[in-house]
Amino acid sequence: MTASSTFVSADGDAYERLMGRWSRRLAEPFLDFVGTKEDEAVLDLGCGTGGLTDALMKRCSVRQVRGIDFSPAYVEHAKRHHRDPRVSFEVGDACALTLPERSFDRVLSLLMLHFVPRAEQAAAEMRRVARPGAVVGAAVWDARGGFVATRIFYDTAAVLDPAADVLRGRSYTRPMTRPGELASAWRAAGLADVVETLLSIRMDFECFDDYWSPYTGKEGQQAEYLATLSDADRSRLRDAVRRAYIDGEPDGPRSYAALAWAVKGVVPHE
Repeated sequence: MTASSTFVSADGDAYERLMGRWSRRLAEPFLDFVGTKEDEAVLDLGCGTGGLTDALMKRCSVRQVRGIDFSPAYVEHAKRHHRDPRVSFEVGDACALTLPERSFDRVLSLLMLHFVPRAEQAAAEMRRVARPGAVVGAAVWDARGGFVATRIFYDTAAVLDPAADVLRGRSYTRPMTRPGELASAWRAAGLADVVETLLSIRMDFECFDDYWSPYTGKEGQQAEYLATLSDADRSRLRDAVRRAYIDGEPDGPRSYAALAWAVKGVVPHE
């Protein structure tokens, strides 16, 4: 059976440097879009290291937040950094949740569904565990059309290496990343009042090393690809990506736009 996640994960601290800092920033406009309410039970599906849960807890007095992620490393990181008794984290499969039907007042997923090959099944599970009247919402990066920082890496690598071109194609065609795809999945899952939109943040880097160093660890597909290269080819790619980052000015801060598709819908009352 196909694995329920294609994301390469190993260490929560490394994830924070690679993506957690940006998911925390995206959590704010995402919560503006999907809404929050006092005294709700909320499921944070694909919780990662807990960025969305952090933002939610700061916004309102929820009754419960239950975070579920496919990565044991991220769940352990989240547990170490969250002591509020209303919050819990556990390892789980988004396509086969071990949760009762109608368990949550709000079911949210931030930056997960594009790493789930059977994303439609995960959407159906999100709807199943949501109570009638509950909001179900998700967001994923617009990988092909609005994710500048990642395109710098993949587009440069693809020029140098046919294998990287294949990797780039996989990255830009992940599930739920095309216009209208999230909304279609939400309607297919039986949700009503479906709305799809674009969210935007800026990714701000202090210098090229701040941009490049997260790729040299073990988190994510870029790091997985770099590990396949010889020292010479890795150095060649680094120099080429650095030229793309420098882009006519001395090394230093750069700010890139990042767009995410977002969707929300409501579980109908029967």
